[in-house]
Amino acid sequence: MLSPIHWRTPPHKQGAWELVASNITEELVKHGHDVTLFATGDSITNAKLQWVAPRPVLDPTGADLEAKLYSYMHAAMPFEAADQFDIIHNHFDGYPLVFSKLVKTPVITTVHGFSSPQIKNLYLRYNQSHYVSISLADRLHCPDMNWVANIHHGIDLAQLPFSPKPEGYFAYLGRVHPTKGTHLAIQAAKKAGVTLKIAAHIDENDPLVTAYWQEHCVPHIDGSQIIFTGEADAAAKSKLLRGAVATLCPIQWEEPFGLVFIESMASGTPVIAYGRGSVPEVVNDGVGGIVVEPDNMAAFVRAIQDAHTLDRRAVRAYAETTFSIEHMVDEYEQAYAQILGRG
Repeated sequence: MLSPIHWRTPPHKQGAWELVASNITEELVKHGHDVTLFATGDSITNAKLQWVAPRPVLDPTGADLEAKLYSYMHAAMPFEAADQFDIIHNHFDGYPLVFSKLVKTPVITTVHGFSSPQIKNLYLRYNQSHYVSISLADRLHCPDMNWVANIHHGIDLAQLPFSPKPEGYFAYLGRVHPTKGTHLAIQAAKKAGVTLKIAAHIDENDPLVTAYWQEHCVPHIDGSQIIFTGEADAAAKSKLLRGAVATLCPIQWEEPFGLVFIESMASGTPVIAYGRGSVPEVVNDGVGGIVVEPDNMAAFVRAIQDAHTLDRRAVRAYAETTFSIEHMVDEYEQAYAQILGRG
């Protein structure tokens, strides 16, 4: 299992790819598989851990590490030991695939979204490999890849307890970014006259993000109606979500999947989102939340006002049957068996 080294596996806070890699790894170990996890040295796992980067390269603790250098060494590690494995499962974007033709061990890559316009060229160059999409919507970006499965992410539902009674506020969770529509969530909350709690990561090393935050978001944060609580760890995330009437996601890009969606629904909290990318596939309009026509602010505000009409128990039940770790890993085992000719 090749996890990224941007953050620890599993991450403290930010790090969706690392979280998914961790969830799959730990469940495979429970199923009796012999798993080696390639991740940062401070990672926590019941699998065998191999590492070259002692700390995450994007974390302040890893500031002394040259990210590109450690990424190259990290990506090569499972391929240098390829004859020890039946299969290599890559979560580290497309770049490790440059080693895939040098080994006989089959490689399966979970495509966590297309990280650049030209990454498609790399995927197609190494199309002898095997790819898993995380939504059918994301697969449309490059339909000619050797897709073997479409597998939705699964989460640990026990870490997100259900709450039948929200506390009256609305939530925004994840990252501060123009594509995530942070400013639009604020606008919608103000137009609807509701309280919005924002728990989000701000990339202080990205000038675009910091300028956007200061110009379009900070002036509206008053500590009363619009409240910024900082980046949330697992405990804070769970508390925020289960207390919210709904989670606001006025996204401005083609979302590949959206872990925030399923974390919210697992808490029984419906998602209100613009219907871009994976949203119609994951949220399921009228079941897990309300899918709104993109950029229709009036409709988004109406959805906020209607959010209380959704059955929170039904929202939780939908998450339980669709987005559990067990369900996800069952599907990955089927994909492995297919690739190895055992299906």
